[in-house]
Amino acid sequence: MLNNFIVALVERILNTALKLDPTLSDRLAPIAQQRLLIDIRDWQQQFLVVFTGQQLHLYNTTEQQFDCMISADIQTLMALKNPAMLTQLIRQDKLDLQGDLHIAQGFSNAFAALDIDWPEHLSTYLGDAPAQQLWQLLKQAKQQGKKTNKQLATTLTTLCQDELKVTIHPLELEQFKQHTRQLKSHTAQLELRINQLLQAK
Repeated sequence: MLNNFIVALVERILNTALKLDPTLSDRLAPIAQQRLLIDIRDWQQQFLVVFTGQQLHLYNTTEQQFDCMISADIQTLMALKNPAMLTQLIRQDKLDLQGDLHIAQGFSNAFAALDIDWPEHLSTYLGDAPAQQLWQLLKQAKQQGKKTNKQLATTLTTLCQDELKVTIHPLELEQFKQHTRQLKSHTAQLELRINQLLQAK
């Protein structure tokens, strides 16, 4: 039930993208009616994607009828946002492909070139100036997020490096072990002498 809901939601998002970027239909036109089967290994799910010429349809399926099938884990599939990665991932055995390679490339290229004029679409609801201001704020927030992420990564790396500097050096650890052995030996000798004195009484 939930799975069908997610599939329907993703299909709706894809078709909204078709409306928001009119050139997307043109880019998908050469692969219209071609069935792309996407096998997500780590989810153990298969989805069939078909562009009819006007709409995109997404099916959760176990069918094995396809014109092209790509099989990989979700992380590898996300890397396909860059179409140049397709053949590289196949060579690295991270992605399996059966059927017509041009279909997979067609879908990948079409969505990689997705260009939605958000201020234009937002202006119908907010007006031109507020839509432009909102879009600028969103862009700034995105850039700030990237900057913060980079700073956090740098801070974490520095902390880890500093932590490594504070940890015991292997030579210091060896010296500690030697001192512990000597102390243990002295303690054993002292215990032996005490026992001898107690027996002498």
